[in-house]
Amino acid sequence: MDRFIYTAASGAGRVFNAQQVRANNLANINTHGFRADMERAQAFAVQGSGFDTRTMVEAQSAGTRFDAAELQTTGRELDLAIRGEGFFTVRLPEGEEAYTRSGAIERSENGDLMIGGLPVLADGGDVMNVPLYSSIEFGDNGLINIVPEGEALAVEVGRLKLVNPEVQDLSKLENGLFVTNGRQPLNDDETVKMVSGFLEQSNVVAVEEMVASMQLSRNFEMQLKMMQTAEKLAEAGNRLIRA
Repeated sequence: MDRFIYTAASGAGRVFNAQQVRANNLANINTHGFRADMERAQAFAVQGSGFDTRTMVEAQSAGTRFDAAELQTTGRELDLAIRGEGFFTVRLPEGEEAYTRSGAIERSENGDLMIGGLPVLADGGDVMNVPLYSSIEFGDNGLINIVPEGEALAVEVGRLKLVNPEVQDLSKLENGLFVTNGRQPLNDDETVKMVSGFLEQSNVVAVEEMVASMQLSRNFEMQLKMMQTAEKLAEAGNRLIRA
């Protein structure tokens, strides 16, 4: 019974963790640039004296799907989207760089460009600041040109820092942003391309997540029934011993 109930409990724990991952994906289905998580688990034999007769399952850190999602037309000049591979760069409150696929940019009162309340960085690593303008234009390489308010000629004000790291070198934070595994800043990559007037949607596939969630619910019920069966078997064994 000992092996039985611990194996079932281990499986139930794995299913519960997977349900949390799927629920988080569904909660972020409308979050621009969100990258879906994937639950991961590994089976291992319980070590001890004698034969390894008991196998447990252990949840691993969630993986991430990095495939690109569809672009949604907005027509708004400050809505940006990466075409293909790459990320925008923002600065965390701690001063470290983080990377995002969301390009929903806002301009603060002092002219700093922001994504999700975090300052957007220019290719030199400084915060991208844009003076008041009557019109703004983004090049596909992140170059920004504006016509300053009250003037007639366009001027270049800087270029966004676009990066293209190896995805295995990235770790995902709870807020959906990515950082390098060593928290070191990445070099700007001029080959990354972007477009203005679009936002990238989440790459969560709703139907896939819902089907997986239903299957996980059935699996969880099965694990609970196994634990109940183990308890009944233990009670039956105890009655035989007392008889």
